[in-house]
Amino acid sequence: MTQTVKIKNVHVVNANDTKMNQEVYVEQGKIVEIASTINKEAALEIDGQGNYLFPGFIDMHIHGSAGVDTMDATPETLHEMAKSLPKEGVTGFLATTMTQKPESIEKALKNIAEFENNEDEAEVLGVHVEGPFISPKRVGAQPEEYVILPTVERFNKWQQLSGGKIKEITMAPEVEGGFEFVKELAQQGIIVSIGHSDASYEEVEKAMQLGAKQATHLYNQMRPFHHRDPGVVGGTLMIDEIKTEIIVDFIHSHPKAVEFAYRIKGASNIILITDAMRAKGVPFGDYDLGGQMVHVTEKGAHLPNGALAGSILTMDVALKNMQQATGCSFEELVAMSSTNAANQMNLDTKGRVEVGADADLVILNKDFTIQKTIKKGKVIFG
Repeated sequence: MTQTVKIKNVHVVNANDTKMNQEVYVEQGKIVEIASTINKEAALEIDGQGNYLFPGFIDMHIHGSAGVDTMDATPETLHEMAKSLPKEGVTGFLATTMTQKPESIEKALKNIAEFENNEDEAEVLGVHVEGPFISPKRVGAQPEEYVILPTVERFNKWQQLSGGKIKEITMAPEVEGGFEFVKELAQQGIIVSIGHSDASYEEVEKAMQLGAKQATHLYNQMRPFHHRDPGVVGGTLMIDEIKTEIIVDFIHSHPKAVEFAYRIKGASNIILITDAMRAKGVPFGDYDLGGQMVHVTEKGAHLPNGALAGSILTMDVALKNMQQATGCSFEELVAMSSTNAANQMNLDTKGRVEVGADADLVILNKDFTIQKTIKKGKVIFG
């Protein structure tokens, strides 16, 4: 990874500013210089053609893509998934598990522990464990028969099996043992995300005070807002310390509900995710999700009972939809598509285009069409 790269004729966009007509110089996978003119030759020169240079997108919540799923628990399927994501601008993601019998989750965690990315793939930045420590009242597409109560002992075993790669867990703090679990995991540096939860506003607030700092797919499978019972939705929107994921496919949330969240939380507290399942990027039809049949059409992915079962959203479309719903700036889109996620995971060399950062980059035009995706200085799409 010693190749030098020079990207010319791009507008460099970060969460806090845009620098027009810049050149970016990369050595050994890192950004070493950004200036209006760089008088150095490079082994690879890329003409950005007046397009925008964003940090590579980070998807903190994705189950599958290209016909495969994290729960398949084989190296081949994880490679397949990682290889399918650069075309939508993704350079890093959290492979996301779901509520299943513990042995199945453990198999997926062991697979990720031993996994080594190839150069031409989006990077597996860790694991997001979604369930099984959730509320039976808010299971959504998570199979209820595998919902169990949280214990720190079980989590510690799982973290060991994953090789320390669990970065985030979605759980319901109000279940028995939930608050102790939140406190212990937050102290371990895990992102505790409130989701699939029937908590009251007060319980959400208590979880935040104990260290929860995120909410999973806002509005979906959480106690809804009512003016006498603000619930998880109210807590997520009102408590500044909680950042929230949102699936902006206009199926999981109405465009006005997306705009509502943006107006209240602001771009610095929103994380765009896909929550995609294996049917992303493959033809419509019937697919498996955690042992359940999912019917996928242009209207989304649904279980036979009509419940939404993840999405087939891509990150580039998520950005486009977010901009359409809110009129937000490109800087705000950078915050929501990479910087906030990187900050939550304490990845200070990701989610930004600056000297010293990893050269995880995406060149896109004003219509959000991906021109090139670059990971650690290597072009992996386009």
